[in-house]
Amino acid sequence: MVLRRHHLIISICICFILGFLYRLKTTEVVSTFALPTAYRIIAIDPGHGGIDPGRIGEQGLDEKDLNLQISLYLQQYLEQSGAHAWMTRREDKGLYEESDTNKKRADLKKRIQMINDSQADVTISIHQNSFPQKQYKGAQVFYHADSEKAKRLAELIQAELISFVDPSNHREIKSNDTYYILKQSHMPTVIVECGFISNPEEERKLNDENYQQKIAWGIYVGIMKYFYELDHGTIPTEPLLHQ
Repeated sequence: MVLRRHHLIISICICFILGFLYRLKTTEVVSTFALPTAYRIIAIDPGHGGIDPGRIGEQGLDEKDLNLQISLYLQQYLEQSGAHAWMTRREDKGLYEESDTNKKRADLKKRIQMINDSQADVTISIHQNSFPQKQYKGAQVFYHADSEKAKRLAELIQAELISFVDPSNHREIKSNDTYYILKQSHMPTVIVECGFISNPEEERKLNDENYQQKIAWGIYVGIMKYFYELDHGTIPTEPLLHQ
């Protein structure tokens, strides 16, 4: 039901933009149209996998599984809008060889090699957060301080994760110069920590299919606005992309 509603929303968005373009260019014939993500390459990196579960939630959920589920929804939304959504993994497996002595290091190196070889316009790495204290919650987006484009992408995604997914979330984007993916990628890259699996209430939400779709949709809209701004110098008005 949620996916069908999103399909309808995308169709409405197309109609809205076509009308918008017609009003702007009444003397021109608009012969072709594409959403901002059309023909863009977006690398999606579901964190962890295989023998590396990532963080483990209070109810026993593995981070790697949540990362993959949200990433698959994001891939679907992007491809429906004409983008090529390229993923580092599509199943529960690590990016290492069985012969590797340090599988974690081998996984990270292979992951960044695949991302850079993809020649993606941007990279979205999906993760879940965890603290020893159970009260912390809320999605947060990280970027490398040396990349202004990554910072802007993080801002737009964070805004959607707040306004669309959880208006009570007061977290802000944060720069991080130590995360390997952020340091080594050749394109604007962000890490989206979708929530805290150490928080029992948020872990329950993150394990819900509809909530996963909402998170993926929020990330998707942030990406759409990022490319729209690159093309037009401004972000679209709210009715353009929201439900």
